[in-house]
Amino acid sequence: MVARDDGQNNSSDRPESRGSRGDPIINVWLLVEKILRVEPGVKKLYLLVRARDDAAAHHRVLQEVVGQELFMILQETHRDEFRSFIQEKISSVAGDVIHENLGLNSSRVKQLSEEIDIIVNGAATTNFYERYDVALASNALGTRNVCQFAKQCAHLKMLLHVSTAYVLTGEQEGLLPEKLIRMGETPKPDCHLDIEAELELVREVKAKLTSSHSVTEDNSPQLEKKAMKELGLKRAKYFGWPNVYVFTKAMGEMLLGSTRGDLPVVIVRPSIVTSTFEEPFPGWIEGTRTIDALIVGYAEQSVPCFIGDRNGTIDAIPGDMVINATMVAMAVHFGEETQVIYHVTSAHQNPLPSYLLEESVYGYFFINPHVGGDMGTVRNKRLILFNKYSYFHAYMVLAYKVPLQILYLVNFLLGGLFSEFYNKRNRNYNFFMLLAEMYAPFCFFKACFDDTNLRTLWRTTIAGQGDDGYIFNFDPNSINWGLYLFDTHIPAVLKVSRRKKDGRA
Repeated sequence: MVARDDGQNNSSDRPESRGSRGDPIINVWLLVEKILRVEPGVKKLYLLVRARDDAAAHHRVLQEVVGQELFMILQETHRDEFRSFIQEKISSVAGDVIHENLGLNSSRVKQLSEEIDIIVNGAATTNFYERYDVALASNALGTRNVCQFAKQCAHLKMLLHVSTAYVLTGEQEGLLPEKLIRMGETPKPDCHLDIEAELELVREVKAKLTSSHSVTEDNSPQLEKKAMKELGLKRAKYFGWPNVYVFTKAMGEMLLGSTRGDLPVVIVRPSIVTSTFEEPFPGWIEGTRTIDALIVGYAEQSVPCFIGDRNGTIDAIPGDMVINATMVAMAVHFGEETQVIYHVTSAHQNPLPSYLLEESVYGYFFINPHVGGDMGTVRNKRLILFNKYSYFHAYMVLAYKVPLQILYLVNFLLGGLFSEFYNKRNRNYNFFMLLAEMYAPFCFFKACFDDTNLRTLWRTTIAGQGDDGYIFNFDPNSINWGLYLFDTHIPAVLKVSRRKKDGRA
């Protein structure tokens, strides 16, 4: 959220949802860094932070900003004044989008409603296998809460909502338009979604668990977590979405459409967000997700095979391009009574070929082999790719499931001698199969996202703003995917992976 600045129209930020509910779709700090670097005259950025009070929220913000690599350019620019600059521009607000009025008291709501002119809502849990109740609260009801809060803001010029392009997916093919999802609309034409009924279903499942004789105080949290995860995936697939993340983000758009009234709304829908292309430097990334899991798994040789169409394409977009498109959209539509959707995607103009990702990963590790325990190099084998899920499933059963069943029998006959070994291998197998099941719709994605509005926005920028076309680059045609993957993205993913292993991330 952002207060009115002194005439600078394209500055903002959005409520944040992090921690146990997963990462936001766009990283809050990447947006904050860009705003403060190119629009230092911004009056105030209000960040909604999950914390016990404003003091704790402020402490958390300073921890995540001061000394971080992402803010190096700003630190070099402001030097000794950097901390005071951050404290002047950023105001931390303790709250959470899952609550009415974002969890703020009435006096705080009144104060903010008089000062804010743009709200950017990117709060979300992006976990594909999230608990259904958690995903509903953050991705669906959280969006409605933000919208209702926005309608109280007397000087609001725009609510910009960050969604995902995959809210449109299912078994569809062809060009997917930049249009709003209607209430109840699902990828399956014969299904109608009733959000209130889904909320009631969650309550019923929880109530049944509570009343079950098999549930105790010790196992209740684990059983509820498992039940909610399974319910979310089951309901998503029933209505035609691939996972609970895109399912509940689609609900969020429905609730936004039904709640907004005459509120000016811009919806930004990125595809798969990857490391930064240019700003503030190439290769900044907060964590690994989606295609990055394959890169890490290949690096560790823990992924022997996977699913994918080598002749297909992947729709990916660098994180800084999403931020740039977001900021330009805010500048262009500031003060307009509008509702517009932007697909911040690449495949319609400059798709990433699936084979190129595979070849880039293999080529990178061929040139940069791992060093083994004996200081010798470890050559990575080529990844086995199956162009049909049924082939992949059959291979996994024969190569891994059958040996696991044999191990189970041996372990039983020997009185549990290999129980720990078997349990670990079985967990890894089940997790890998679940991962493949949820990624399959993306690996065999046949549709393409229409980006007509995005291309119009880009032409306006370079035609009317001169150098802004370079300052706010979001043109996917400027990406050489081979060079970007090899020189920027793969090293960035491995760097983050190493930090996680070392306990530094």
